[in-house]
Order: sequence, then structure tokens, then C-alpha cells
Amino acid sequence: MTLNVFYFLSFVAIFSALMVVFSKNPVHSVLYLIITFFCIGGHYLLLNAEFLFIVHIIVYAGAIMVLFLYVIMMLNLNKESEPHKSTLLKVAATICSGLLIIVLVGSLKGTELMMTQQPADISISTVKSLGKVMFNDFLLPFEITSVLLLAAMVGAIMVGKSETAER
Repeated sequence: MTLNVFYFLSFVAIFSALMVVFSKNPVHSVLYLIITFFCIGGHYLLLNAEFLFIVHIIVYAGAIMVLFLYVIMMLNLNKESEPHKSTLLKVAATICSGLLIIVLVGSLKGTELMMTQQPADISISTVKSLGKVMFNDFLLPFEITSVLLLAAMVGAIMVGKSETAER
């Protein structure tokens, strides 16, 4: 069952990633990219990494994709105003992408042995174990970071208020 879900998510992720590249409409490309991010999040769930799934969905499929859609809509891309690429540039891009594929295949050669090994503690990536580690072993850095973020928020509010008060 899990293997079938993995294959389905992989197929949809690869298909939607290809559609991101080959889609002519930039809004459709962003929507296909959201589908790709959800499929990658599904892979995190299959690995029992619920925290990574939630963070991935909130950060990438939520915040960054909304920003991409906003920028695309603000740019108002038209085919008439878009400059056309020369044939030499297209050939150079094809050669560079082929070289990138060769480098990736070469770097992944021999990794099938690492994929078959199971981790010793399968529950290491759960949110409960992450919370225990964060609040037991890293409590002081966690609290220092929270105070630093609070100070940055207060500073941003003060800077924003002083500009509006002067007007």
C-alpha cells in the first residue's frame, strides 16, 4: 500500500514539475508547482516526518506560492512585450541542462546501498520527539531565539509607528 502511494506521489510530482516548465501560462506554472510541493509533502508523510510536512506546506505551498502569484499578477506578463530568446541561447540552455543531468547521475551513482539501510530509531522525526529534544536539550537557545524575535517584532513596530506619526 505504501509503495503504491509512493509511486503515485512520485508520478504526480514529476508530471506536475514537468508541467511547471512546459506550461505557457505563468499562473498555471505556479499552480502546478503547488501540486508538486504537496506531493513532496506527501513523501514527508510517508517517511513519518509530520513536522517537516507541516512546515513544508505552510512555508512553501502557503507563503512562497502566494508571493509568486502576487508577483506574477503584478508583472502583467504579455506575449507581445516579452523578448524572444535567440536560438543560440536555447541550444546553450539545452547543453547546460544535459550536463547537469550527467553530473546528477554521476553523483547519485552508488547510493542504492544507502537507501536500503533503515534508521535505528524510526520515531526520531515525530513532532513529539522533536519537542522533547527542543525543550530539554536546547531550551536556552530556543528561549534566546524567541526573545530575539520578540525584540525584532517590537523594533519593526516602533519603526513603522514613528514613520506614520511624522506624517
